[in-house]
Amino acid sequence: LTALPKEGPKHSRDIEATNRLRIDGTRNLIEASIQAGVQRLIVGSFAILAHAADAGAQASAAADAVASMERQVLDASARGALEGIVLRYGMFYGSQVPSTQALVAMVHRRRMPVIRNDAGQLPFVHIDDAVNATVRALDRGAPGTVVDVVDDRAVSFAEFVGAIAAATGAPKPLRVPGWVARLLAPAMARMLAVQLPLANTTARTELGWRPNYPTIAHGLTGMLRTAA
Repeated sequence: LTALPKEGPKHSRDIEATNRLRIDGTRNLIEASIQAGVQRLIVGSFAILAHAADAGAQASAAADAVASMERQVLDASARGALEGIVLRYGMFYGSQVPSTQALVAMVHRRRMPVIRNDAGQLPFVHIDDAVNATVRALDRGAPGTVVDVVDDRAVSFAEFVGAIAAATGAPKPLRVPGWVARLLAPAMARMLAVQLPLANTTARTELGWRPNYPTIAHGLTGMLRTAA
């Protein structure tokens, strides 16, 4: 679980409680799981922060916390204490996802500007597809593995917001220079600037997973159909 704001973190302080969960909470959960005789533990990680840590990017408390969470689970699996599997999810979206609900409302009020010439490449995944992959990992995941659970194609945040506006009949979002976003929401601006076009090949081959919504276009169409 996380302790993130519904609308998403805008400042470093918004992530502090979640960092503690990922470090201390994971350690406590592993210890309790071993004592209870749990066979398999699946941890839900965050692809953007996890791959940033892998690449040796500039250290951040959030990336360090995710790295600690993954390392603790994989170490427990390596020593045979339990079967640990790490699923690195893309950014969740869907009709029942609080951040998506908040984003749709802001887009309709034209209060969600996007960065002009946004070059980010963000991995997304529909919440239903994330659940499906998690259930499959219960039975089919190989202990000690790390699996990216993402859409077929990464997109920029500007493209995602624009797609929401087009799908819901909202006005086109305002476009602002990058420095404005970095000033108002520095933590979010750094995350949204990431270029991370991940592949879901391992999830497909090892888990037998196929996304019902391979792109945000499919996912948003399905989301609106469900809402209707």
